[in-house]
Amino acid sequence: MSVPPLQQGGRTQAPGKPGLLVVELWGMGDLVIATPFLRAAVEKYEVTLLAKPYAKGLQERLWPGIKIVTFNAPWTAFEHKYQFWRWPLGEMWGLWRSLGGGRFDCGVSSRWDPRDHAVLKWLGTRQRLGFPRYRSGWFLTQPLPQPEPVAHRYEYWRVAGQALGLSLPSRENLPVTRRGPGQPVLVHSGARLAVRVWPLERYLALVQRLRTQGYEVQVVCDLEQVDWWQKAGETFVVCPRTVEALLTILDQAGVFVGNDSGPGHLAAMLGLPTFTIFGPQLPEWFAPLHPLAEWVGGKSCPFKPCSDYCRMPTPECLWQVSADEVGERVDRFVQKHLSPAARGS
Repeated sequence: MSVPPLQQGGRTQAPGKPGLLVVELWGMGDLVIATPFLRAAVEKYEVTLLAKPYAKGLQERLWPGIKIVTFNAPWTAFEHKYQFWRWPLGEMWGLWRSLGGGRFDCGVSSRWDPRDHAVLKWLGTRQRLGFPRYRSGWFLTQPLPQPEPVAHRYEYWRVAGQALGLSLPSRENLPVTRRGPGQPVLVHSGARLAVRVWPLERYLALVQRLRTQGYEVQVVCDLEQVDWWQKAGETFVVCPRTVEALLTILDQAGVFVGNDSGPGHLAAMLGLPTFTIFGPQLPEWFAPLHPLAEWVGGKSCPFKPCSDYCRMPTPECLWQVSADEVGERVDRFVQKHLSPAARGS
């Protein structure tokens, strides 16, 4: 896709790199997918990333050369997002004082989200790049052409990068750090949203299946799942409370198996081959950025794809994915990537 280069105004550029504001206010997976863009941008721009607080925990490992400003945007909450009287107006004023007033030469959002575009305009960013929706092109100085409807989320960052003079590799050619073959299978049963959590009893069956074959398995879960796993007999289940703790756990693993979730995207960016159990979302859009990533897609539903909310009593697209279907696929996946040294005694 051909994208016009960044439009240059009449302002004389001060010495040094131009300032670039990157807005990514949503989930960990979305933020991790931006990593190749951020790494390329820092070579040409002084980059400031506006993101949720967990970006601070990722900074040292993923993007050490950028500045991070944290903000929990109220419109990214799962519930009550437009109860304006609850919005943190003092924090938003402080955000404008630190980032506003034309401090940035250019700003970019990869989401087709008018709220992101309004933020770029509100902060006075001179050149504003994004993908317009619902007339949000009014906020932008350079609307960007949408990738194909089936394109992965990463493609939006590639298009934005091209407009900013950055060359990003295709998803298939992204460099990854290879991991050693003698480490355990990490099974992560959590996800930020319940509609993306495959039933825990099926995860238990998968863990037992892998251990029967002699593989060492480390179970990782979210806080609200700890009691269930302990009652199921999983004595050494781990629940990381911080991003830094999650990074330490991922560093010790050989492969990752889990839901469509932020930890899976982070695992892939750290070099782990991933196997993802998808439900309401499409793998074509959100598969982890690793050339050896595999997945099983969720079953069909008249409302699919959806992201945060399910119109059915239960997420049938995910719950109809059977333990046997996943188990057979994971068997082959693990055999590809782990040597016999990964098996317990």
